[in-house]
Amino acid sequence: MNQSTGVYLTRLLKTYGVEVIFGIPGVHTVELYRGLDGSGLRHVTPRHEQGAGFMADGYARASGKPGVCFIISGPGMTNIVTAMGQAYGDSIPMLVISTVNAHGRMGSGEGWLHELPNQSALVAGVSAFSRTVNRPEELATALAQAFAVFDSARPRPVHIELPINVMLADASHLPVPTNPIRLSRPAPAAAGVLRAATLLNAAKSPVILAGGGAVKAAADLQALSEALDAPVVMTTNARGILSPDHPLGVSLTPSMPETRALVAASDVVLALGTEMGPTDYDFYEDGGFAVPGKLIRVDIDPAQILRSHTPDLGLVGDVAAALSALLPMIDARSPGTGATRAAAANAGRNSLPALMRADLNLLETIRQALPDALIVGDSTQLVYAGNTGFAAAVPGGYFNSATGFGTLGYGLPAAVGAALGAVDRPVVALVGDGGLQFSLAELTSAVEAKAPVILILHDNSGYGEIKSYMQANGVPPLGVDILTPGLSDIARACGWQADRIETPGDLVQKLRTAAASGRPCLLTLDDRLRSQFE
Repeated sequence: MNQSTGVYLTRLLKTYGVEVIFGIPGVHTVELYRGLDGSGLRHVTPRHEQGAGFMADGYARASGKPGVCFIISGPGMTNIVTAMGQAYGDSIPMLVISTVNAHGRMGSGEGWLHELPNQSALVAGVSAFSRTVNRPEELATALAQAFAVFDSARPRPVHIELPINVMLADASHLPVPTNPIRLSRPAPAAAGVLRAATLLNAAKSPVILAGGGAVKAAADLQALSEALDAPVVMTTNARGILSPDHPLGVSLTPSMPETRALVAASDVVLALGTEMGPTDYDFYEDGGFAVPGKLIRVDIDPAQILRSHTPDLGLVGDVAAALSALLPMIDARSPGTGATRAAAANAGRNSLPALMRADLNLLETIRQALPDALIVGDSTQLVYAGNTGFAAAVPGGYFNSATGFGTLGYGLPAAVGAALGAVDRPVVALVGDGGLQFSLAELTSAVEAKAPVILILHDNSGYGEIKSYMQANGVPPLGVDILTPGLSDIARACGWQADRIETPGDLVQKLRTAAASGRPCLLTLDDRLRSQFE
């Protein structure tokens, strides 16, 4: 029997260790599904292609493997673009495989089903690259190039599209590599590492800025910070690199004056895997973040090193490889002022508004109840507070869509993906009632996929954060007080458990009960209860 290119694709994906596919079958993609049956690959069906992308994002963050999607041409691709934009902004590996109209039809303007003028160009701005596979013989190379990006470069979405005639074409003659070539992340130049060590050894008050690109190097980063007696300022995606009780850990955002003062007083700042972007370093857009001392930047993306804050020394390479080379060159010093300087920065939490401090207490209650949980957030008030100063329990244990691209509707589907990627850990989603309505249909996806997500629903009957912003700027709050349906009833109808958090004392027990149940559970938090966590 002939093997189509669509079936050949499934066999190739297996060789790269792919285990889960997120997608919605359609008439243009059914041949991709022929090879799934009996392949050992799990297929998860969301209710919207944007949900597929967000699930793939959460899965990638939780599992450390690229999230893979099968997406139909035309409207499927326009639907997933938002999720690709979030993954692009947060450097998340995502492989989006789609179909496109056959040769002779694509881009013809004749009105073929799902036709776009140029589908590849549509997603070029939210992907590391977008490639059309014009012959079956090109597919293995296209996949190898995608995984080369995921393995050895700044990980971002990759889009590969198969014209329908290519997807159906015979690929029986093509080999399936037993061990495809996998690339390693590059190490920075030895001369640059030596220069960095010289600067750091001479520093009197060094500070480390850690971004999401440093998460996989958490152990070496902690060792470096202790050897240098250097506080570590963790961006949102780096929270948990140092534990909440580590004396050198700073989880207060560098958008706050106290953290900025710590950095400004440093004579050498080492920035590791952070784009130094404004959603972490200048959230209020006041231009107040500055690095007066020497700045060393380590990043796998050479272009990023020269954006935002130009360094005195730039090292292009993987953070883990850089720290492995750097650590033996550091002259360990006795503990000095590092812990005191970190504590002074963290004390900035006391200057936050009372309600934001209460939200941080609520998040810490979640951490206390389920110390090994992954906390996945939408763009919602609890998450904005968390991004300001929440200390996650473990590296990669706290992530959300309120950074960079800043989408709504992310929290629920991303949590489903995370639950499938880390089956041995509880997953808690933080979602507002407005944001939940962006992806409400994924409640059924969670049940179908047996993803035991615990969703804390912050119910303020609308777009509360935007309403506050409008009022603060003297704008009449139009369009923000929306009809909120009975979300608990909807959840129950979809097969979820549902309960309410009646008092702050309820939260720990209800979280633990939900986690023990092994079923999806929605816990509603009324807006009026937030202040009681003060």
